[in-house]
Amino acid sequence: MLNENDQLITPLPLPYDGIIYTNTDLNNFIDSAIKSKKQPILIFGANWCPDCRIFSGTINIPKISSYVKTHFKILYIDVKRYEINMELMEEYGIPSQEGVPRVLVFDFEKNLINNSTTAEWRTARDRSSQEIFNFFQNMTL
Repeated sequence: MLNENDQLITPLPLPYDGIIYTNTDLNNFIDSAIKSKKQPILIFGANWCPDCRIFSGTINIPKISSYVKTHFKILYIDVKRYEINMELMEEYGIPSQEGVPRVLVFDFEKNLINNSTTAEWRTARDRSSQEIFNFFQNMTL
């Protein structure tokens, strides 16, 4: 459980770096995460998006960060203004429609385990830090 000391740290992070990824890059990341006994997470987003920055900032809250680093390995995938890396979502059965962040969580057999909820954090600004922490706890295998 988070407490009143577990607050977003400002300025919010800018985790998206403009790198254009390939399917091979994503597969290598997923393999590497699994090899290190961490669940892979792909987060599609952009630095201009307040929900993406809030979601990322929440992950950086020390208590959440410690939990996430123990269980997961995250790759932030920049979509800019929906002009790069969008086709990569389709590889996982996610329509490349607008609205970010898109959070894809995998199990240790490379299966997407939250297919029906990848878009739920497009409203991260309306959610509590505890809700985001609960999401990660619920996704942990």
